[in-house]
Amino acid sequence: MVGPKRPLFVLFGSSIVQLSFSNGGWGAILSDIYARKADVISRGYYGWNSRRAIQVLDQVFPKDAAIQPSLVIVYFGGNDSMGPHSSGLGPHVPLPEYIENMKKIAIHLKSLSDTIRIIFLSCPPVNEAKLLETRSSYLSELVRTNELCRNYSEACIELCEEMHIKVVDLWTAIQKREDWLTACFSDGVHLSAEGSKIVVEEILKVLKEAEWEPSFHWKSMPTEFAEDSPYDLVASDGKTTLNPSEWTFHREIQWD
Repeated sequence: MVGPKRPLFVLFGSSIVQLSFSNGGWGAILSDIYARKADVISRGYYGWNSRRAIQVLDQVFPKDAAIQPSLVIVYFGGNDSMGPHSSGLGPHVPLPEYIENMKKIAIHLKSLSDTIRIIFLSCPPVNEAKLLETRSSYLSELVRTNELCRNYSEACIELCEEMHIKVVDLWTAIQKREDWLTACFSDGVHLSAEGSKIVVEEILKVLKEAEWEPSFHWKSMPTEFAEDSPYDLVASDGKTTLNPSEWTFHREIQWD
């Protein structure tokens, strides 16, 4: 560990999480937004489903860890929702089992501390035509449809409502954009930079509206070492300095 101690935000999920620090991904954007406020780290695993996730819960989130996360953002569902393969192999998880697995994840995370906060991300839509275009010859037939994604998304949202967990409805949020089919995906399923911006906007909306104490909305959190200093840049008057601790003008989007 390095200091000073900051709140720890963990992103836990499949490739949507693992790739979230690549090519303008939502994890990288969150890390920038929370610079000097919280440490945002990824525990993303390409190709994983909820069945594999529950097998490693104790390793990824040990109950006896000296420092527990302040916030965990969880995404599983896209791989679970794929149609079953005739061989019995593959990532498909039947919907009832998926719901039970996500419940187990939530229960485990809640057991880590009395103050942990949790946000689930529901299954986003897919561009079925793009998936067919980009399918690798190394893979057997993939059954991935927007209707299956909707079913798993709705199940995740319903579970979160029952367990009083904050949830982002990605299936709906992404499709609010008129050009979502072409703009929001890199390959029909994984998020482009534009798709990631929607994820960030929805997460920040949840964090702003949540009645959590303390608040984890970035504007409500203290900035590390934000005091004025004679070593800051000298202002145009030649007598005072400008404190850059809260500057955000470098950002393409001025996030709320």
